[in-house]
Amino acid sequence: MTIPSKKNILSRKVQEIPLSGIRKFFDLIAAKDDVISLGVGEPDFVTPWHIREAATYSIERGQTHYTSNFGLLELRREIALHLHNRYGVNYDPENEILVTVGVSEALDLAMRALLNPGDQVIGQEPSYVSYFPNVHLAGGTFVPVPTSMENGFHIDPQAIVERTTDATRALILASPNNPTGSVLPRSDLISIAEIAKDNDLVVISDEIYDRLTYDTEHTCFASLPGMQERTLLMGGFSKSYAMTGWRIGYVAGPAEIIEGMMKIHQYTVMSAPTAGQYAAIEALKNGEPDIIEMHDEYKRRRHLIVDKLKSIGLSCAEPEGAFYAFPSVEQTGLTSIEFAGKLLEEESVAVVPGSAFGESGEGHVRCCYAVSIHEIEEALDRMGRFVKNHSSNGR
Repeated sequence: MTIPSKKNILSRKVQEIPLSGIRKFFDLIAAKDDVISLGVGEPDFVTPWHIREAATYSIERGQTHYTSNFGLLELRREIALHLHNRYGVNYDPENEILVTVGVSEALDLAMRALLNPGDQVIGQEPSYVSYFPNVHLAGGTFVPVPTSMENGFHIDPQAIVERTTDATRALILASPNNPTGSVLPRSDLISIAEIAKDNDLVVISDEIYDRLTYDTEHTCFASLPGMQERTLLMGGFSKSYAMTGWRIGYVAGPAEIIEGMMKIHQYTVMSAPTAGQYAAIEALKNGEPDIIEMHDEYKRRRHLIVDKLKSIGLSCAEPEGAFYAFPSVEQTGLTSIEFAGKLLEEESVAVVPGSAFGESGEGHVRCCYAVSIHEIEEALDRMGRFVKNHSSNGR
């Protein structure tokens, strides 16, 4: 159906943001049989039974109404306790924690609460696909800091300084990073903290993958000296507890900012799903063994996929966290979109083109290893055949 109008019906802001490069490939996958997908960024584990049971029990008890706009107080208390026990940071569950519809909503709320038209937000690149659109839709400008495989996809603090202007309002950090799997060293985070203080920046710290680091300890940005009062700490349950479809996240930060974010939240979604909040309470109380089990399995898969990628001729930095490998495909002579498209067409393997995560992602593809060992092995056998064919024949 076409709307009869002489005017553009959509706002300029909506017209200017691209469709997600990830979702585009999801649509292609759905139309093709026998596809092995390394494209979906979610655990292949089912949410542990005791967590599902807690949600079911809450429904059986008739706990099906709206919660506070901030979220269930019991859940906020559990989040505060978790952050204190794990990272030594102290948040008031009454007014410094907001339960959101995933971290994605938290990011959107933060941008709309913080930014005025023309404000700039600095962020590392490659980066999660929603950072630029959220900044843009809030009237701001996203200023990327390119990273590369040569430096382990670590953001250079000096590059942040060089891009900071009087218009800079905030800085987005994601460690561990999606799509590269990089984890920022504590020494770099300390340097970035000093930059934030010197330039009066709010730091939006996306720590959704905090429990999925492998050879290094995760550093909670808000735990650094002087950072809690200028950090929005974002976390959730999707990745660590295999709860992607439950859509429960949270943001912890200064009460003034949390209040502003809640104002928008109450007018858009009212409150996060109630059954999901009860499930999250159970996850925090009793889900630690599940996290350990899944973490160890991802670590095993990480070694397998990196070794296999290198064996078929694709150079790849060792992911330090999350569950993504980000190999270079430049040696094939194909762009990342061409590589992903042809690989899906010829070998029925789905990966996400690196360009979906910003210009500095070009020349790479994202491969998610939150799939079974068998699927990784079969997918990489098919990719090996594809790389061999295209490396010898060119485009």
